[in-house]
Amino acid sequence: MAIMVMAVVIGVGCMMAAAGPITKFVERHPTVSMLALSFLLLIGVALIAEGLHQVIPKGYIYFAMAFSALTEMLNLKMKKSAQKRMQVK
Repeated sequence: MAIMVMAVVIGVGCMMAAAGPITKFVERHPTVSMLALSFLLLIGVALIAEGLHQVIPKGYIYFAMAFSALTEMLNLKMKKSAQKRMQVK
């Protein structure tokens, strides 16, 4: 029981420490919040489907999330390089 309590306390501490930097990042890049909301929607639909005894292979869900995250990372990188080019001109 003590180990579980310590794990929860450490987890809450990590979340509190990360909340500020994550908030600043999301404020600078609002498309990330849309991506996070779409992940929540995807997970919610998958949970509802499982509740209705419909099997959705986890690999499909993980691939969709990884592909979306990779696409967003490339998008952020392109925006950053475009801003640098605009500052140089």
